[in-house]
Amino acid sequence: MKFELKVAYGETISLLDIEASDAANALKQAESQGFSVLNVKNASGFQFKPSFSKSKFNLMLFSQELLALLESGLSLVESIEALAEKEQQAESKAILSQVMAALYEGLPLSSALESVPQVFTPLYVALIRSSERTGDMVQALARHVAYQLQIDAVRKKIITASIYPVLLIIVGGLVVLFLLGYVVPKFSTIYESAGNDLPWMSQLLLSWGRLLQEHGKEVFFIFILSLTVLLYTLSRQAVRAAIVKKLWLIPTVGETMRIYQLARFYRTLGMLLCGGIPLITAMGMVSSLLQTSLKSSLDKVTFDVREGKPISAAMEQHGMTTAISIRMLRVGERTGQMGEMMERIGAFYDDEIARTVEWFTKLLEPILMMVIGLVVGLVVVLMYMPIFELAGNIQ
Repeated sequence: MKFELKVAYGETISLLDIEASDAANALKQAESQGFSVLNVKNASGFQFKPSFSKSKFNLMLFSQELLALLESGLSLVESIEALAEKEQQAESKAILSQVMAALYEGLPLSSALESVPQVFTPLYVALIRSSERTGDMVQALARHVAYQLQIDAVRKKIITASIYPVLLIIVGGLVVLFLLGYVVPKFSTIYESAGNDLPWMSQLLLSWGRLLQEHGKEVFFIFILSLTVLLYTLSRQAVRAAIVKKLWLIPTVGETMRIYQLARFYRTLGMLLCGGIPLITAMGMVSSLLQTSLKSSLDKVTFDVREGKPISAAMEQHGMTTAISIRMLRVGERTGQMGEMMERIGAFYDDEIARTVEWFTKLLEPILMMVIGLVVGLVVVLMYMPIFELAGNIQ
């Protein structure tokens, strides 16, 4: 089977075709030739990431602790030894021991980290390799720690803003399930003798109650099966990609998602440029962070920049900027501080995303409360409507 690999060699990103029995074998062949594999794709277009399993190794903590030890005056080998000795988690200790063994063999840190691709990403390895050439590893680690803290801060804001709406949906759903699964069947028994004298909506609701009484186990089994199928469907990469594609078509939501993608793109690209990685190489490395349409736009930007076009003009032409970012890019070109300027653009976008998320959650919370209240209220009214009618007849 033929596989197409996106590989990095030094500062060059290129495509490599390899004949292999499977994706893992193709990956091994490329690594044996000295390439760093970014992804593997076969003829059908299936993408195979070189991370075989999710590792429990905390890359952020490793960077922070290594930075602290290097700033304290310890050598690189002494720092890795200290981190390996204090580590209690077996998997992390094994990874650090593997890195330490590579350093003992005389390999640079970048090559040692490259031997553990499931933990150390190509971006991280490239940043370390660049710092080895310039001799500023401490600054590179500090830059990566700051970058990761900023990315995590944005992610935490989004997660925190989502907690209350999710709790509302869960609690509201449980209340509705309790009413439909327990209270309504009780009322259906009480109203059995009323026959067709009940309002038709009440009859419909109480028919559901009788169904649960007579076939409760079957209904519960179908509900669990449907929920399992739904969760499995949503776990498929193709389904999630299709949902995201539809979300991009919604004007406000799509623009917010685009801004989020651009924020991560600019911040990562700025970090790599500040680390001394050439622009073309850096853009090739961060393309995997983008959604498909933006990735194709970046490919066009890369081609234009390689042909000698200013990056600000190329970005503007292919829709990779906003009114603010294009002006900041032009300033970066004039001052020669493109890396720092891209990091500032990323920070500007992060603030804009935080404001959008805050506004959205403030709007969503009361809407959810109204919807849940209406559903619960409707169920209760339909259950008690026969009693209201009976009271009216007595009067």
